[in-house]
Amino acid sequence: MKISDTQKKWDAIYQKAVDGEHSAVRVLLENQHLLPDAGTALELACGMAANARFLAQRGLSTTAWDISEVVIERLQASPAMKGLAITFEGRDIVQQPPEAASYDVIVVSYFLDRSLIPLIKRALKPSGLIFYQTFTQTYVNEGGPRSRDFRLADNELLQLFGDYQVLAYREEGRVGELQQGYRDEAWIVAQKP
Repeated sequence: MKISDTQKKWDAIYQKAVDGEHSAVRVLLENQHLLPDAGTALELACGMAANARFLAQRGLSTTAWDISEVVIERLQASPAMKGLAITFEGRDIVQQPPEAASYDVIVVSYFLDRSLIPLIKRALKPSGLIFYQTFTQTYVNEGGPRSRDFRLADNELLQLFGDYQVLAYREEGRVGELQQGYRDEAWIVAQKP
């Protein structure tokens, strides 16, 4: 199988990454009370899989996908992941999207490919939950992708998941005291009908 340029890029990044304790994203931490007690969960573009670990610790049978085989191998060997109900898989989600109606919960953080949104929505079971957090085009601080293609427009998550019931949403933009609050990102928790 031919390795894509995207996989090479992320393999190189994770080859240099330092092991350590990584925290789940705020959308999960601040809204964990909305998670089901049991069921299936998927973390897409999992990176160091802090969200997958969090979901598994909450009792969900969890799958974590990333394009980088390097990070998947590191996760499979990680003592922090031992004993948890997590299946790690090296997978290009553009080429191999999730199957329809497969998951009760899907988490996406710091990854944006708008063409995949319909496939992500399709992969949720009825009444399933999406937890999505990523960078915005309106930002105060440096960090995150430079290209606007990989950043959300104002209120874009609300538009992308407008046919879902929005349970929680946060995007503060450039309003008020810019050095306080939640800046540079947006998140949503929404339930599929």
